[in-house]
Amino acid sequence: MNPTSLLASRPGSAGAAVSPRALQPGAAPLARPRIPAGNTGLDEWFLTAAERGNSATRLDSRHPDGAAWTTGNQVRLLLHGAEYFTELLAAVRAMDAGDLLLFTDWRGDPDERLDGPGTEVSRVLAGAARRGVIVRGLLWRSHLDRFRFSLQEHRDLGEAIVAAGGECLLDMRVRTRGSHHQKLVVLRHRGRPERDVAYVGGIDLCHGRRDHHDHGGDEQPCPLGPAYGPRPPWHDVQVAIRGPAAADVETVFRERWEDPAPLSRNPLRRWRDRALRPIEPPPCPVLLPDPPRCGTDAVQILRTYPYRRRGYSFAPSGERSIARAYRKALDRARHLVYLEDQYLWSPHVVGCFAEALAAQPGLRLIAVVPQFPITGLNQEWRPTGSAAAPQLLARARSLDLLQRLGGERVAIYGVENHAGTPVYVHAKVCVIDDTWATVGSANINRRSWSYDTELSCAIISQVPGGDSLARQLRLDLAREHLDRAGGDDAGLRDPQDAFDAFAASARRLDDWYAGGREPPCTHMSISPGAAWSAWPPSSRPRPASACSCCSYGGTGPRWPASTAMLWTPSTMLSPGGAPRWRS
Repeated sequence: MNPTSLLASRPGSAGAAVSPRALQPGAAPLARPRIPAGNTGLDEWFLTAAERGNSATRLDSRHPDGAAWTTGNQVRLLLHGAEYFTELLAAVRAMDAGDLLLFTDWRGDPDERLDGPGTEVSRVLAGAARRGVIVRGLLWRSHLDRFRFSLQEHRDLGEAIVAAGGECLLDMRVRTRGSHHQKLVVLRHRGRPERDVAYVGGIDLCHGRRDHHDHGGDEQPCPLGPAYGPRPPWHDVQVAIRGPAAADVETVFRERWEDPAPLSRNPLRRWRDRALRPIEPPPCPVLLPDPPRCGTDAVQILRTYPYRRRGYSFAPSGERSIARAYRKALDRARHLVYLEDQYLWSPHVVGCFAEALAAQPGLRLIAVVPQFPITGLNQEWRPTGSAAAPQLLARARSLDLLQRLGGERVAIYGVENHAGTPVYVHAKVCVIDDTWATVGSANINRRSWSYDTELSCAIISQVPGGDSLARQLRLDLAREHLDRAGGDDAGLRDPQDAFDAFAASARRLDDWYAGGREPPCTHMSISPGAAWSAWPPSSRPRPASACSCCSYGGTGPRWPASTAMLWTPSTMLSPGGAPRWRS
């Protein structure tokens, strides 16, 4: 892929040393001591049990040493939906009677194929239940299908599992207009604990996610509007966790399954559920011993649960450990924060990153995000209307805050595939100083940090003198976006060199487009610059012709990634305001 820079430098942006909290009316500055850079203990990066702020959970108290994390784990990276689905399919098919399969999902499409015909999600999970595998699922009940959500799909998937002997609940124990956004699969094996594994990340078992490294899109696409074409390219990340932390992920599931609160507070839904299923679902089987230690990775499970009146028995006041973990880790950031996220549009949340940039003059930030957000009920790019305006305003304010405090040390990129089609970035990844990494379901926005239910895991490798998993994750993603071969880390290991490498690739793509040429189909782009776009893709400049092997074939929206927008929030909101361009 090629990176497209989504920031345009503005005069005077590099030297503003002002606290982001001072930019928020009425906000008092946050006084927190900086942590000495020389301390590398796990408790200096990870939250302690007290810092998690949720004494009701079993997540920490279940550990014999009382720590809020586990050690001795082996974490592997799964950088594409196709890689994850293929591995998950093989692992489920290898399960025997008496084994345990647990999963939660924000969206689950029963007909999504994990690896070709005959591997539909409902068929694979129902097949496991018929073999005697104990299958338990928690699906967000979702909203109505006419709003482009997935209530009927979730019912169909749940009914298929129940008919085969498993159990699947439609869970609406969320705040009003909130959602269950956690994405996990846990596989436990009776008598074979060495095979136990937990999958955590941003990938749902649904349409659009089974994309490969070339980002040609899922053959069962999730429509995102004309900006992304008929088969939207999709970038996402999952991790496979073996070792004691897999039991922590299982605990997350069990706490939700065992919560005595009704699945919905809507009396009509509760009556319907009781009429269709008069028998209460059975409890999960007896908890197996934790999987044995098998690696050198320390893992901390992080969550978001909102406060609900008479809410979660395991989080009566909610839990904000994801937000707290980011803040603690950012306090230690000195060199490079590498971020990939579906959203970067809440000034309150982005303020944590801006504070770190202001406090450390040598700190740099690279962020990879979608070129075009999806908004509105139809989940498409809409440049106008009530759904788009708040998001565009928040994006503008967020990027303005980052650049005011970070200046030239901040770089925001979108990515496109060989055909020049934008890649929808759905990953939720952060790497800080090649030491601390987090992968999960939580985005960089207020909803994920306070309102929806979320699940992420923070990882620190404990191999003396070896490459950390955090560095491996950053390098793997950089090689993909910069279109490099495996192992080609030249100019990427050093934070400053990596920052420059992304910028250089973006400039090369700019130059290619500026020359009036098609993007080379043998070169993936990290498209540099178009700053947050506030106009229809169809109105943007297009090349005169299209390459015959490109997916759009000259009929869809194409634009030169060289155009970097110099904007202000007022430009984006004023009636008829035209964006100003910098070539």
